[in-house]
Amino acid sequence: MLKARIVTALLLILVLLAVVLWLPPAATVVALTAVALAGAWEWSGFLRTPSLALRVAFVALVAVLLPLSWRWSAIESGRDLIMGVAVAWWCVALGWILFAPRRVTPWTAALAGVLALVPAWLALMRLRLDLPRGAEWMLFVLILVWVADIGAFFFGRRFGRRRLAPAVSPGKTWEGVVGGIAVSALFAVGGSGWFEVPLIVFVPLCLVAVAFSIVGDLTESLLKRFAGMKDSGKVFPGHGGVMDRIDSVTAAAPVLFFGLTALGVGT
Repeated sequence: MLKARIVTALLLILVLLAVVLWLPPAATVVALTAVALAGAWEWSGFLRTPSLALRVAFVALVAVLLPLSWRWSAIESGRDLIMGVAVAWWCVALGWILFAPRRVTPWTAALAGVLALVPAWLALMRLRLDLPRGAEWMLFVLILVWVADIGAFFFGRRFGRRRLAPAVSPGKTWEGVVGGIAVSALFAVGGSGWFEVPLIVFVPLCLVAVAFSIVGDLTESLLKRFAGMKDSGKVFPGHGGVMDRIDSVTAAAPVLFFGLTALGVGT
């Protein structure tokens, strides 16, 4: 399983680099939209409905909201409102995980999907298209989350003892969280120098984004348990589905983008 995870991850990284760095920005738009809609299809499986029409309707709803969110975010106030709602949602999701992990309905699962997928897509799109060095910023967000995931995985396997959220995801541990945050902090220090953003504000922002990425991961785990699923899909050998790869990003991307705009990066 570990070998399959590594091989799949390397292939995904190569494809990502080719799309973001070597192809026109339009290719990134197409790729991000395709990933968001594929994620929406998998998320519709969390609704625990046998109706194909309802699943298609959920994907169609997300498909409509993506361009609408882009249009609304064309002005600064609209952009900040959407990102602020996203950050507020992930705070609510944390409370959901901590205090009511078994209180899930198809409607709350659907609402969670919209609030996860649409702002994340928008944040990555704005990072790529609006900021100077947008391709690098987008890659930084993705790699930051993946570095944290890798650190958590290996530290958790080696040192994991104390379960993080046993009612939601029994395999995750506090030791893994600490390892993931430590590794991502080192990456954030490098990012501060690369993008010339002051270390004293950039590293804390990155660590907050990583903390929220854990909430995104746990939220998907909560909904998979509700739906009786182990993985969101079987697209990537050793990894599961699209949502299993982007669950952390759905929370981290809006938080980091919102923080960067507050710091005036790219404005």
